[in-house]
Amino acid sequence: MKKTLLILVLTVLGAVASFAQVKLTQTDKTIRVEINGKLFTEYFFKDVPRPYCYPLLGPEELPMTRNWPMKNPPGEDHDHPHHRSLWYGYGDVNGMDFWAEEKVWHKIVHDKFLKVKSGDDFGAIKSRNKWTANNGTIVCTDERTLRIYNRPDNERMFDFEITLFAPKDKPVRFGDTKEGAMATRVAESMRLTHGKKPGDGHIVQDTGLRDAACWGKRASWTDYYGPVNGKTVGIAIFDHPKNPNFPCHWHARDYGLFAANPFGSRGYEGKSAPEGGMTIPAGKSLTFRYRFYLHEGDEKTAKVAEHFAEWAKR
Repeated sequence: MKKTLLILVLTVLGAVASFAQVKLTQTDKTIRVEINGKLFTEYFFKDVPRPYCYPLLGPEELPMTRNWPMKNPPGEDHDHPHHRSLWYGYGDVNGMDFWAEEKVWHKIVHDKFLKVKSGDDFGAIKSRNKWTANNGTIVCTDERTLRIYNRPDNERMFDFEITLFAPKDKPVRFGDTKEGAMATRVAESMRLTHGKKPGDGHIVQDTGLRDAACWGKRASWTDYYGPVNGKTVGIAIFDHPKNPNFPCHWHARDYGLFAANPFGSRGYEGKSAPEGGMTIPAGKSLTFRYRFYLHEGDEKTAKVAEHFAEWAKR
């Protein structure tokens, strides 16, 4: 009897352990990310202009990024087709545009996975990618790691780390432009404005600036929050204090674009500002770290400042 009971307990505990985790499942074109059995996002890496994550499901599985151009639901604007939910790209790499898709554009091509690992506390996706010009030339490469944490249902949290490598024989210049870099496009209902009409969303930065005043300003973190299906939720992006050019500028638009940009300066402040951009010497690299915190309520309810302070100490 005792042996049977022990086996039953161990079976139940094993089932709980296997369920309570961040589970990564790779397919031909995506990696599906589930937290405690619930979809969080999918990492799209094949046959795409650049890798991206879609959807991004926050508290109570609410969709927190725009659906278009991945899907075509009614009521969503069809502007900026390169705004694919959550992505990394830049508009001036040796003079080439790895941000937009409307013009003659270049691709960030998935090369290989270095790690795809599920876990009870977190899951990790590490990949290598080639920034490839439309003539086939590899301009630079990157290694990026997404670390997705097992958090309570009322929040989601993940880290995005990217190291940019210059080729061994030549430097790479990330020029001064507003178009970049660590980016997301929030759900339509979260927007600050809808055309000329005010929306129900808000933007706030650690400096105290709010809404339209946040665009192009430097800040340690920025939070974009608003209603989704009647519930207020937000996405906060943290810029790590050890990142080059910290604190970065923020390409935070009233129509829903929301990006951390460590390279732009004149792109935001005008021609009188010091020249921005960074050059990676031949054979060298630059590393950037960001944290995404998806939360309920506004920045005060979610204690965004406290979460940033805790993360920044690490």
